Amino acid sequence: MAERTRRTPLSRDRVLAAAVRLADEVGVEAVSMRRLAHELGVVPMALYKHVASKDDLLDGMVDVVLGEIEPADPALGWQDGVRARVLSARRAVLRHAWARRAIESRTRRTPTVLAHMDALAGMFRAGGFSVDLTHHVMHALGNRIWGFSPELFEEPPRGEPLSPAEQEALVAEFVQRYPHVVEIATAATQADPARAGCDEQFEFEFALDLLLDGFERLRTAGWSSAGPGA
Repeated sequence: MAERTRRTPLSRDRVLAAAVRLADEVGVEAVSMRRLAHELGVVPMALYKHVASKDDLLDGMVDVVLGEIEPADPALGWQDGVRARVLSARRAVLRHAWARRAIESRTRRTPTVLAHMDALAGMFRAGGFSVDLTHHVMHALGNRIWGFSPELFEEPPRGEPLSPAEQEALVAEFVQRYPHVVEIATAATQADPARAGCDEQFEFEFALDLLLDGFERLRTAGWSSAGPGA
């Protein structure tokens, strides 16, 4: 009698891991229960024993990404510890191009989400921050706790290519109307001609360090949202 091929039993962890791999390959928008079932070699209904809905699936996928965040060395001070954990979150998000939008779309605080928030808040508290100040610095960090910063705009889709004359006219008009934007963009390009724009990693760390330094000044000054002497 031929030996039956053994398959790894389907589980929530296996479903979520497969969903993350699929999203990495084709984008999170293309992940459907039917396509995921096909990847796992099961019927779609089999997935619902492990994920209740598409929203539950996305929550779980975000949890998988956040599970890649490395805990900070307990020997580090609060500032280095927070920095290390936030930058680890950034590395995790950058490994999965879809993760940022998925995190922004989630409205439910899963245990994994709460654990990450609690770990960061605990570093501030252990560093001598009051509950009041910890509350406000967590808000000030905003989406940086998940490893990304807010972006004001997205590049619009490209239309029909412009002729050289049209491009020249457009550039001339832009320079005239927005001289300071052009000045900044030109300086950034001259600093590193190999890059087409800002160094996003540098800008992320620059802003993070500014915030952390500011938080330390507030802590040292005994800041309170109720005002001086409260």
